[in-house]
Amino acid sequence: MKKRILFDETMISRMITRIANEIIEQNKLDDIVLVGIQTRGIHIAKRLKQKIKEIENTNIPVETLDIKFYRDDLEKISDEPEIKVPRFKLDLTNKVVIIVDDVLYTGRTVRAAIDAIMDASRPKAIRLAILVDRGHRELPIRADHIGKNIPTSRKENVQVHLNEVDDVEEILLI
Repeated sequence: MKKRILFDETMISRMITRIANEIIEQNKLDDIVLVGIQTRGIHIAKRLKQKIKEIENTNIPVETLDIKFYRDDLEKISDEPEIKVPRFKLDLTNKVVIIVDDVLYTGRTVRAAIDAIMDASRPKAIRLAILVDRGHRELPIRADHIGKNIPTSRKENVQVHLNEVDDVEEILLI
């Protein structure tokens, strides 16, 4: 399996800074809640929070979202999967929720995240911040804030490795 490093730690940091600046420019910061999708989306959301705090001296709340019970392939896990409505520390009603994840591919993970958020609350708006958009959407979903667009074939894969999870900081094309 051939691996190629697309981005290193410095480039990932620049991508976070770019996304943070876009969020600042396009939103009223008082209304925002960042919702990181487990696992890497949470760490990206925390980095965005920190970068926004450095730039604007504003503390943006971060929530965690586990979408495994909202996936459209749950029947592969169990014949009768138990759906659990997510519990957020904050009420997301009338907030601008920015879903944060590492890679946008088919759009199914984001659809599951939207379903989970809507089951728990009624946000004013839902936006999407993504580190890498690799194309090949199966659903009509697009990111509002993108670190990088990386055109790929369906045979290729994009892997994001973050220090918090993987003890290395890189984005690979495999």
